[in-house]
Amino acid sequence: MTATSDPVQTPVDNRNIRFSLDPADIDIDQVLILFKRNAFWAQERTDSDMERAFRHSHPVVTVWDGQRMVGFGRATTDTIYRAVLWDVVVDLDYRRLGIGRKLVETLISHPDVEGVERVYLFTTHQQGFYERIGFVENTSTTLVLKGKAIDFVASGHAGALGQMGSTSSGMSQFSV
Repeated sequence: MTATSDPVQTPVDNRNIRFSLDPADIDIDQVLILFKRNAFWAQERTDSDMERAFRHSHPVVTVWDGQRMVGFGRATTDTIYRAVLWDVVVDLDYRRLGIGRKLVETLISHPDVEGVERVYLFTTHQQGFYERIGFVENTSTTLVLKGKAIDFVASGHAGALGQMGSTSSGMSQFSV
């Protein structure tokens, strides 16, 4: 068995990297390509779902190297108390160039976000990256309602939530 090595990557010239807050620069097809290549958690997203998410997100930041989208991130906010960062992704070929940090800074420095009391985000494997920026783990205030429990509460049965349990698969169930 012969050892194989990774191909040598050509260094990226990041002098031409452009950050955009212009909604006209959002290219759904390129966002989906970026996600498919770089975000295991976004593999099932569709263009119609993403379009809907973008309509309800502000700011949305796209990062470009010429005509190629190499980064993306968005936020939702009430502009006073809370903001949440979503879908922060940098193409694998463009990581470790400061683009991710600049992307997060661009989102947080937006006038709709910069004055809020707290900025939240959810991450699976990038805690260290966000901690280096200044985020800290928040274990005291985060709760989640997911799966069928959302439909249950939406149908007016929130009072019975104390009777709900959770299965090993994370699906909510009633205990009688």
